[in-house]
Amino acid sequence: MRRTILVLFVLLATLPFVPADGEAEPAKTAWPDVPVDASMRRILERIHSADPYEPPELEIRQDDNYARTAADVEPFGGVRPFKEHFLVQMEYTGPGRTIPEPEHVETVKIGFIGPIESTVSVATGGKSHEEVLGNQMLRGSRLAIEEANARGGYTKRGVPFELVVTNDNGLWGASGNEIVNLAYQDKVWAILGTIDGANSHIAIRVALKAEIPMVNTGDTDPTFTETNIPWVIRTIGDDRQQGYLISDYLYRKMGYKRVGIIRASNRYGRFGVREIKDASRRLGHPIVLEMAYPVGGDYTLQLERLKRAGVEAIVHWGNADDGARILNQMRGMEMRQPFFASDRCVSDEFVEIAGANAEGVICGYPWNPQRDDPKLEIFRAGFRKRFGVEPDTYAAHGYDGMNMLIWAMQHAGLNRARIRDVLAYMPEWPGVTGDIRLSATLDDVGEVFLARFEEDGWKYYSREELEIPKGYIPPHDRVSREAASVP
Repeated sequence: MRRTILVLFVLLATLPFVPADGEAEPAKTAWPDVPVDASMRRILERIHSADPYEPPELEIRQDDNYARTAADVEPFGGVRPFKEHFLVQMEYTGPGRTIPEPEHVETVKIGFIGPIESTVSVATGGKSHEEVLGNQMLRGSRLAIEEANARGGYTKRGVPFELVVTNDNGLWGASGNEIVNLAYQDKVWAILGTIDGANSHIAIRVALKAEIPMVNTGDTDPTFTETNIPWVIRTIGDDRQQGYLISDYLYRKMGYKRVGIIRASNRYGRFGVREIKDASRRLGHPIVLEMAYPVGGDYTLQLERLKRAGVEAIVHWGNADDGARILNQMRGMEMRQPFFASDRCVSDEFVEIAGANAEGVICGYPWNPQRDDPKLEIFRAGFRKRFGVEPDTYAAHGYDGMNMLIWAMQHAGLNRARIRDVLAYMPEWPGVTGDIRLSATLDDVGEVFLARFEEDGWKYYSREELEIPKGYIPPHDRVSREAASVP
């Protein structure tokens, strides 16, 4: 089955798209064509001149603050710990940079792994529910590949890029097997994927052993880059960033004191609310009650307990359909609390199920799809023309991630270690989802937003537009903070 799907997708991905009227695909694309500045040129020179027995002399990136965490939300109550993690970039000191390109290359293969077929597994909480997300991510990736081939493919050799597609079926450990197949059997040069948090963690550990670059564009698990694997980058704002913004809105702006959580009883729900729980406690307003529900299950017990707890606002972390049904049941129980949710609820499915109850719902969101950006409009038009549907966040981030991979491969050549190096030192990427800025852990720390449903659709707001206060983000030197904390 996997081979059949792979062959079909490969054929579709490598053939140029020709509209029904026979005209060639227009050359206008959202490709940003990021120039190589003097700093990046020096990095490329060092990467390409690396000694077989020594890593290139590359400056190790160091952040002043982890994940842009406000001082009053950081652990240890303002006391500087003995050691702080995730501030210094992981470097790859192993071999491989001097391996020459193969003599005969017919296509340059890039792997894709994502949930594109329905399955049943324990990891996803029963029947899988991410196929719609995975197929949109695949479409965005495919569009980037097709546009790259229209520009000449891999320009150094004049050969096309080829997308090798495999399904992330959600079975525990199966994603690791797929990474092995992509790396050793299909011999791809890099991989894009996936979405499910548990499977992503397995996949990147196999990527570490196989020493193959992996770009993630769909998993918002805050712990994803905390694995400190130098072969992995993520190009989407995670649940940590979105959780901080929601927490600041709840407590610093609105002044709520009693907040409850209802979440899916899977990894996405469990890890997604962790930063909100920590922020609430450190800001002096611990979560009153956290209730977990089985995906697609009944919510009566959970909502009755939240109602008795007398919470002022409710945060939901789970899928769109569950979120909408929970909201409808809340309103049917005369629970009028403001409803906050994760980015998965920003969808047509949520609005269709929730109906009039969707009004005023606020969700975290990793980007602003309504901003004025010519690249975004070109991408949106090209995506609609190619696939006949609107792109969502997974399509847009898949497109950006694949374009970043293609840019890195064009400049690094066909060498996995050098591709990894270029990705790790890539300049700020002007994507269709906004400017992608990587932290020392190679995680996207660009701006995140709040989406609010108003009358006829979702509207997206920045922290500044909503006048949401923010805690102080200190420099790395905590001396002044410690002095200030002394009574």
